[in-house]
Amino acid sequence: MADDISLPSTVLPAGARPAPLIDPFQRAITYLRISVTDRCDLRCAYCMSENMQFLPKRDLLSLEELDRLCGVFIARGVRKLRITGGEPLVRRDIMHLFRRLSRHLDTGALQELTLTTNGTQLARFAPELAALGVKRVNVSLDTLDAAKFKDITRRGDLPVVLGGIEAARKAGMQVKINAVALRDVNGDEIPDMIAWAHGLGMDMTLIEVMPLGEIEADRTDQFLPLSVARQRLESRYTLTPLPDRTGGPARYVRVEETGGRLGFITPLTHNFCESCNRVRLTCTGQLYLCLGQEDSADLRAVLRATQDDAVLARAVEEAISRKPKGHDFVIERQRPAAVPRHMSVTGG
Repeated sequence: MADDISLPSTVLPAGARPAPLIDPFQRAITYLRISVTDRCDLRCAYCMSENMQFLPKRDLLSLEELDRLCGVFIARGVRKLRITGGEPLVRRDIMHLFRRLSRHLDTGALQELTLTTNGTQLARFAPELAALGVKRVNVSLDTLDAAKFKDITRRGDLPVVLGGIEAARKAGMQVKINAVALRDVNGDEIPDMIAWAHGLGMDMTLIEVMPLGEIEADRTDQFLPLSVARQRLESRYTLTPLPDRTGGPARYVRVEETGGRLGFITPLTHNFCESCNRVRLTCTGQLYLCLGQEDSADLRAVLRATQDDAVLARAVEEAISRKPKGHDFVIERQRPAAVPRHMSVTGG
């Protein structure tokens, strides 16, 4: 049976101007990333353990609770929602949540509703996602080699993901490829992956390994600094810096030879916190104010204690008042992990 999402949630009145959420460093919080599940149908070696212990269902927010919380954030000026996981599309009845959230696009209160996915379920859901107003989707893909893909993900089937990407493109969604740079794994593939992505009209972003959650491997063995990857790319490509911002932490260049856009997310070699406009809500209702720190607010407890959205809004405001200036990831001194929670819990 689907989660009950029939109850109304906060909707900004027509013509009303939301009071923005401002952190202690005068940054307006306009971007909320929501993890709807910690579960995933892959087990990427840099992200999680092969034998993960996932949360019991009772610990997760219901779809109705997620909808209500999103409404509170939108009423306070959040303009962009990104649905993440784990793998968000494995959550049962997840499309009910997208249907509910899409009403904020219709009213104009929400500027963008987006999704980050591993692509395994994308062929199934792409048409409806596009119809509901999801115009952009990020697909995590670290290699175009089928054998290497299976090795990295421990169970994935590359043609399924490529089929999902094609389905999203056919549905009219703009696809961006996110690739984690892995030393001695995919570094030599990056130039060809860029050519492939740009050849299909897709942006691509490279991401450094992040030290979140304990895994079997030593992340210092996996870590490929993007400064090194960029130097290698510059022997083949001409990279022209761009002022573009898409609401996330990436810094962009144009690859002159392909005409496409390439992003770099460098939490370890270059702190990207000065313009941070986002917070993360976990599937258990914990609001994390910074990806790389443990301070959080338990919104689930407030949510379940009252039906008064004003009380919930005050809890959000109090949490934002504690948002730190930034994180201090330094991989060499953070073994096995900078913070104990896995990325799949926080939301990718």
